[in-house]
Amino acid sequence: MTLTYSSYLELPTLLGAQHPVSTPPQHDEMLFIIQHQTTELWLKLVLHELRAARSAFEADEPEVALKAIARVKHIQRTLTEQWSVLATLTPTEYSRFRRFLGTSSGFQSHQYRAVEFLLGNKNPAILPVFASDARARAELEALLAEPTLYDAFWRHLARTGLAVPESALARDVAAPYAQNPELLPLVKSIYQAPQEHWPVYEAFEELVDLEENFQLWRFRHLRTVLRTIGAARGTGGSSGAGFLQRALDLSFFPELFAVRTETGI
Repeated sequence: MTLTYSSYLELPTLLGAQHPVSTPPQHDEMLFIIQHQTTELWLKLVLHELRAARSAFEADEPEVALKAIARVKHIQRTLTEQWSVLATLTPTEYSRFRRFLGTSSGFQSHQYRAVEFLLGNKNPAILPVFASDARARAELEALLAEPTLYDAFWRHLARTGLAVPESALARDVAAPYAQNPELLPLVKSIYQAPQEHWPVYEAFEELVDLEENFQLWRFRHLRTVLRTIGAARGTGGSSGAGFLQRALDLSFFPELFAVRTETGI
């Protein structure tokens, strides 16, 4: 069988995966479906690259890890910008098909949860949401028990000889990451003498970029929701804008931001 562009990309499957449910059919539902499908495809690639970055840190190959993180940063910019497409959906247009969405909700995106788990925002309480999807739940349970990207990063730095405190190396990786005050002196020392620790300093800034891009994506999501449904509850029973607003207070790499308030840097 000859491999073609269409067969290689499985375009019949991909382009045939849009099935509007509104009756009568609503023109704008196609936008809603494709927006979320493309987001899931990009999230799949983000997970692929973040896992590669974690493995590279575990193998003490920081350059490989940072290359993967750099790719994720570009994907994040694309994800953030594409909210502008969905923002063209007016409240009136959305209301014409919203009721047909039933209990489905972006809150149920297991890939989004997987990204958060990999970056440190672990929450076992979310697992029951995926009770009917054994494959998704299994992936999240596995990630819950595995080190995060940040855990792998600190363990790598410890192997290079930096004085990473034992509390950072032996923490319960299944727990949500919380700021570790014992890490701040080390982080501060590197920011105060970047020329002496340039690869680590650069890695810090790459991680800061990664979190900042994620927060910009979250913020753009929030603003799109507010523009479309205001403060109304989301489909599937989620709290809508309220949930997204609270997510802006979360930090994956808190020491790298906390150090900026320290005197003398």
